[in-house]
Amino acid sequence: MTDHARQTGTLWGLSLGPGDPGLITRAAWAALQRQDAVWVYPVRSGKTPSYALDIAQRAELAPPEIHLPLLFPMTHDGEKLARAWLKAAQTVLPWLQAGRDVLFLVEGDASTYATFGHLARTVRSLDEHVPVQVVAGVNSFTAACAEVGEPFAEQDDTVAIIPAAYGVSAIDRLLGDFDTLVLMKIKPLIEDLLDWLQARELLAGAHFIERVGALDERRLSGHELLALRGSKVSYLSLLIVKNPHRVRGERIKGCLKKSGPGLAEPAALKQISTRTEPAEAAAA
Repeated sequence: MTDHARQTGTLWGLSLGPGDPGLITRAAWAALQRQDAVWVYPVRSGKTPSYALDIAQRAELAPPEIHLPLLFPMTHDGEKLARAWLKAAQTVLPWLQAGRDVLFLVEGDASTYATFGHLARTVRSLDEHVPVQVVAGVNSFTAACAEVGEPFAEQDDTVAIIPAAYGVSAIDRLLGDFDTLVLMKIKPLIEDLLDWLQARELLAGAHFIERVGALDERRLSGHELLALRGSKVSYLSLLIVKNPHRVRGERIKGCLKKSGPGLAEPAALKQISTRTEPAEAAAA
């Protein structure tokens, strides 16, 4: 390790879970006890509070001496986003280069639809020697499934996680292949999604969860979702859709096939053998 690498602080993506302070992991909790690190946290504008910071505050965690928000605007304008990411990176880089660790607080999981990836890439573009670490966390959709008592996936279930901004037609094309659909960022399309759920007879297996784990969490299931017509929903909302209509194709039976005493046939070869020996292929 070079002297530069030893002297440089680490940029941490610190996952706090979707809203319930009880879902902060032990690893994240330990990191948040440090008073020698810097806390930064994303905000969508200068007028909106940080949801990630709110989770930490509701956990009664005291921020260190230096803590501040970083602006990550809600826009699809590439130039505006690039400027915001660069400004955020330039804000944290002096601390890192001075040897201080920077903890970027993230709601949910720092590697799942999170702003941390943008910050980390931009910081590394300015200084490739900055170490980057992620503390994994509970994401919103698994927490949502736990709240509504619905398994996220079972046995051989297939799952699709889709930003709803791709539109209802794109979501509809996935129905034939997936048992569970997680629709993220549904706020702009809530009316269209309700129409789609009714048209496809999926309403009974649909769950709406807003701000999961927060004090003002809202949950609706099945036909209760129709109450959302004409109402406002939070950006931090999602839909879990269970698809009872999917027809499953043939699956490989088992993971390994014994080919002799103490020997196992690799899964890839097993897949080839099921194609050439249809009599042996059977659903798991």
